[in-house]
Amino acid sequence: MAKERSRKLTRANVIQLGLFVLLLGAIVYGAFRFAGFDSVSAGISAEALLVLVVFLWTGSYLFRVITGKMTFVEQRKRYRKAYEELTTVEFKKKFESMSEQEQKRLIEEVEMDNNTLHSESD
Repeated sequence: MAKERSRKLTRANVIQLGLFVLLLGAIVYGAFRFAGFDSVSAGISAEALLVLVVFLWTGSYLFRVITGKMTFVEQRKRYRKAYEELTTVEFKKKFESMSEQEQKRLIEEVEMDNNTLHSESD
């Protein structure tokens, strides 16, 4: 399993992101002014574009929440899969190291437990 770098959103990152959005707004405003918009129209257009970007960003987040494709959910699935693979290998080694008599006894106990569970659920 490849080790992935987790990224935390610290206070400094939030401030940097806010400054980036502010700078992006100024750049878009300048681009609209350069394109021939008057001051008010350029400001409204730049603001509308930034609001659209925020809505799209929020929409993509909500889509990931609804579909379960969020980072935490994905990490949990990968962890669970790796854990199950590891425990399966360990159980298999442990089972194979048992004597044939111990294996039969264990299988019988598991079958009895399964029968008990099935009869209780009916």
